[in-house]
Amino acid sequence: MCTKCGKGKYYITTAIAYTSGKPHIGNTYEIVLADSIARFKRQEGYDVYFQTGTDEHGQKIQIKAEEAGITPKEYVDKVAGKVKGIWDLMNSSYDSFVRTTDKDHEEQVAKIFQKLYSQGDIYKGAYEGLYCTPCESFWTESQLVDGKCPDCGGDVQPAREEAYFFKMGKYADRLIEHINSHPDFIQPVSRKNEMMNNFLLPGLQDLCVSRTSFSWGIPVDFDPKHVIYVWLDALSNYITKIGYDVNGDSSELFQKNWPADLHLIGKDIIRFHTIYWPIFLMALDLPLPKQIFGHPWLLQGDGKMSKSKGNVLYADDMTEIFGVDAVRYFLLHEMPFDNDGVISWELVTERRNSDLANTLGNLVNRTISMSNKYFDGVVANENVSEPVDEDLKKVVTGTVDVVTAKMNELRVADALTEIFNLFKRCNKYIDETTPWILAKEEASKPRLATVLYNLVESITIGASLLKGFMPETSEKILSQLNAFEVPFDELGSFGHFASGTKVTSQPEILFERMKLEDVLAKVEELYQEPQGASPEPEEAGIDIEPKAEIEYDDFMKMQFQIGEIIACEAVAKSKKLLCSQVRIGSQVKQIVSGIRKYYSPEEMVGKKVLALVNLKPAKLAGVLSEGMLLCAEDENGELSLVVPEKQMPSGAEVC
Repeated sequence: MCTKCGKGKYYITTAIAYTSGKPHIGNTYEIVLADSIARFKRQEGYDVYFQTGTDEHGQKIQIKAEEAGITPKEYVDKVAGKVKGIWDLMNSSYDSFVRTTDKDHEEQVAKIFQKLYSQGDIYKGAYEGLYCTPCESFWTESQLVDGKCPDCGGDVQPAREEAYFFKMGKYADRLIEHINSHPDFIQPVSRKNEMMNNFLLPGLQDLCVSRTSFSWGIPVDFDPKHVIYVWLDALSNYITKIGYDVNGDSSELFQKNWPADLHLIGKDIIRFHTIYWPIFLMALDLPLPKQIFGHPWLLQGDGKMSKSKGNVLYADDMTEIFGVDAVRYFLLHEMPFDNDGVISWELVTERRNSDLANTLGNLVNRTISMSNKYFDGVVANENVSEPVDEDLKKVVTGTVDVVTAKMNELRVADALTEIFNLFKRCNKYIDETTPWILAKEEASKPRLATVLYNLVESITIGASLLKGFMPETSEKILSQLNAFEVPFDELGSFGHFASGTKVTSQPEILFERMKLEDVLAKVEELYQEPQGASPEPEEAGIDIEPKAEIEYDDFMKMQFQIGEIIACEAVAKSKKLLCSQVRIGSQVKQIVSGIRKYYSPEEMVGKKVLALVNLKPAKLAGVLSEGMLLCAEDENGELSLVVPEKQMPSGAEVC
C-alpha cells in the first residue's frame, strides 16, 4: 500500500491476443481501454501492474505456419511482434507482455495440468459419437442434418478420440454461490445473466482440456501424445507471468498482486473467463479475480475504404492519418458501456473535428493567443472576481469526483465526456466574459487578467485529468501553458497555476481540422495497388454437373437480400463453422456457414454479403442458423463469398 495516498495494489489484465494474424482496430480497442484504466489508477495513487500479451498455441496457428512454410514458433514470433508493435504504437503503458510460448509459462502450465490430474479434477476419456472424416469432427445424433455431417453434408461413422477432461460440475455450485454473493464479479450485469441462465444453471458439461489432432501446444508430461488445450493454457497466463508456482514457491510479485482486480476481455470470451477460469482457480485453491468486465465489440461502419477483402480497419493506418491520441479518443469516447460501437473513417473525422479541433484545440489556442496578445504571455491572477467565475470553478473542481465515480464503474466513455464538459464550460466562460471587450479599457485589465488566469487554471486541471486518456495531448497542453500536472488529490481545488508564469509565445495547433474528402483520399493512397502492378491473367472457366431444371415459381419462393456482417465468431464444436450476426435491413439474423477454412471471424466483420433469408432455421453443431450466405466454389473446392459489386444498403433485395 502506498503510505502517502493510502491506495493499494491494482492488477489489471487484457485478454491475450491470438497470434493468427495482425490485430485489427477492434482488438486494439481493448488495449487502449485497459491502458486508460491503468493510467487513471496510477494517477489516483494505486500501485498498478498492467499485463497483456499473446496466445500462441493451437491448431489454427500450426496450419497457418505449414501453409507459410515455416515453423509454428517462427510464425508466432512474427505475429507477436506485430501485436506488440501496435500496442506500443497506441502508447499503452503495460508492465508485462506475456507470450504463451515463454518457457516459464509452459513449465507452470504443465505442472498445473499434472496437479489437477493428480487430485482427480482431470480424467482421461474420449470424444465419442458420429465422426466425419473430412471435417475431423464428432457429432451427436441431434446435431446431424438429415443424418449427415452438418458441416459438409457427408457421411458419418461411429468413432471415438482420446482426450482428457476437466470435471466442471464438481465446482459449479460453488461458482454459482460466488457469483450470487459478489454482484460486481461479472460486469455488465447482462453478461452475468447470460452466464447464469445459459450455462451455469442448466448444468455444465465436462471440458476437454487436451488434444491429440495437432502437436503445436504444451505437451502433457505424463502422456506426451496429448497437448494441453487452449483455455487451460491461455487463461493460466494471468498467474504464471507474475510468478505463480504450483508447488508453493510463488514469487513476491504474485503474492502482492493476486487476485487480479480486473480482467478486461471481449464479450465473446466471457464464458471462458467467468466459468472455466474461476473453476480452474478453485481447483488450484486460489482466490478468484475481483472483477471480470466483458466489454462490447467495436464494429466497422459503412466505410467505403477497406484494407483487404477482409474489409477491416487497422490502428497503424488510422493513426497515420489521424494521430495516436485522436484514435485513442475515438475508441474510448464512442464505445457504449453495454452495447456495440461503430467506427468508420467518416465518424472519426467528424469526432476529431468537433471535439478535438473545435472544443479542445481551439480553447487552448485562443487562451494562449489572448494571453500573448494582451499581457505578453504572462498569466497573473489579479483576483478581480465576478459571480460567473464561481460557476466555472464549481464545474472545474467538481469534475474529478464525477470522473472518478464513472471510472470506478468502468464507464470510461462517460468519464471522458465529463472531462470534455469541463472544456466546453471553459469555452462558454470565454463567451460570458468577452475578453476582447475587456481589453479595450485599461480599467478592465485586472479583470481581463483574472479571466485569463481562470481559463489557464481550468485548462491545467482538465489537461491533468486527460492524462490517462490522451497522454501525449495532455503533455502538450501543459507544456504550452508552462504548467505542471496537478496532483490527483488536489484536482478538487482551484489555484494551482503559479501566478506570473509566462505561457508559450507560439501555441501549437493540437488538432487541425480535416476535410472528409482529404481523409478519404489519404485512405485510398494507403490501400491502392502498387504502381506498375500487372493485371491478373484471364482465368479459364470451369464446368459443373448440371442440376434438374426448376420452375420460375420455385425460384420466386427464395428470398435473397444484401446483409452486413456485424459480428462473427468460430463455432466451438466445429472446425469448419463460423457463426455470423448479419444485419438485414432493421433485423439481425444469425447465419452459420462452413467457411472457417477460408475466412477468419475478423475478416468477416463489415462485409456486405448475399444471403438467403427465408431458409427454414436449422441447428448446425448445436447453433441455430437462420439463413445461408452465398459462396462460389472453384474446381479445387476453394470458397469465396459472393459480394455486391457496388455499395448497396443492408436489406436490398437480390432479384
